[in-house]
Formats: sequence, structure tokens, C-alpha cells
Amino acid sequence: MEITDLQFWGAVFQIIAIDIALGADNAVVIALACRNLPENRRNQGIFWGMAGAIGIRVLLVFFALQLLALPYLRIVGAFLLVWIGIKLLLPEPATRESGSIVKGGAATLPSVIKTIIVADTVMSLDNVMGIAGAARDSLALVIFGLLFSVPIIIWGSKLVMKWIERFPVIVIMGAGLLGWIAGGLLTTDVVSREWVDTQAAYLHWLAPLGCSLLVIGIGKWLTTRILKRTSVTADLLGKD
Repeated sequence: MEITDLQFWGAVFQIIAIDIALGADNAVVIALACRNLPENRRNQGIFWGMAGAIGIRVLLVFFALQLLALPYLRIVGAFLLVWIGIKLLLPEPATRESGSIVKGGAATLPSVIKTIIVADTVMSLDNVMGIAGAARDSLALVIFGLLFSVPIIIWGSKLVMKWIERFPVIVIMGAGLLGWIAGGLLTTDVVSREWVDTQAAYLHWLAPLGCSLLVIGIGKWLTTRILKRTSVTADLLGKD
């Protein structure tokens, strides 16, 4: 396709629409992962997390069709997203300082970057497929699509982090979103798609809903246990 072709610009607008529509999920994950970092390290977390995620996306572009044809790939991805969703709901681990318990010492840049890359890789399969399809074998358009998604996700993640500070319930909603996406992956894997479509179409909405509630339920339960254990430890230290 030439830059003067109407088809070229049609593909450009399709790619932009795909990036805007699907970039929100990735922005939420980055915001949830970076929220526990110190203020002065959040930009580093966003930058290096996105850098690693973009590198993975480039590889996915060349292997997307083959990867999506692999059985159980989406199912494994679904379990990864459930685990990440639960993990992102947990409170910051406490650290002991001068005989007292202090919150907020645990989120490290490498762990945040790893979380972002893993989650983004799982969630980007459909995004990459959409870009590759819209680009119609044009490597220049594929690269454009990947690069265009970067500012959208970075800007979106910073915006969500600001919202989280004012509305903490967004953390629960974001974790639930990961569960919802995981449920969708379970019903669209190579080994499950045909059976679900013909025998249990209701699972297309029930599985996402169930996984969303599962992530939130387990995350809140573990959070309660962690906070209770932290409180008991703090009481024991106080008595000492």
C-alpha cells in the first residue's frame, strides 16, 4: 500500500481505533502495578514496563497466528491474569522499622516491571492480531500501530493512577477487569471455543463474570488475612 492510497489511510484509522479501544485495559494494569511504587519511581516503572511490553508485542506480531493456534495458550493466559489480578489487590507488604510495622516498603521496580510485561503480553494477543490484520502485511503500519499505542497507554495509566488516589474502589474494578478478560480467554481457546459456541454459549458471559468475582473474592479474603496478621504483629511489637 502506498501512502497516497485511500486503503492505506483506512488501515491507519483502523489501527488507531484498535489502539484506543484495547489500550484502556493495559493502562489499568500498569496503573495498578505502579501505584505502590514511590512517587519518584512511578515514571520509571511505566517506562520500563512499556519498553518490555512493546518488545514482546513486536515478537507477537511475527508469531501471532501460530501462537493463537496453539491449544491451551489462552487457558494458561487466563490463569496468569487471575493470579495477577489477585496479586494487584493485595496491600503493600509491611516492613519492620525501629520496632514498628511500616506500610509501603515492598513494591520494587523489577517486580512491577515483570508484572506489567506478563499481564500486557497475555492481554495483547488480540490487540496485536487486530493491528496485524488491519495493517494488511504492511510492516510500516504494524510498527506505527505498536508505537501509537505507547502514548495512549502511558497517558491512560497516569490518569488512572490519579483516579486511584481519589477513588480507591478503582483498584477493585481493575482487578475485576482482569478476571473478566481471563474468563473471555477461557472460552475462546482452541480447545474450548467450538464446544462453548455450540453447547454452552452462555459461558461467554458467565465465565468472565465468574472469574471477575473469583479474583475480587480471593483478593479481598487474602487482604483481610494479611491486614489481620499485620495488626497482630504490630500489637505484639507494641507490647515488647
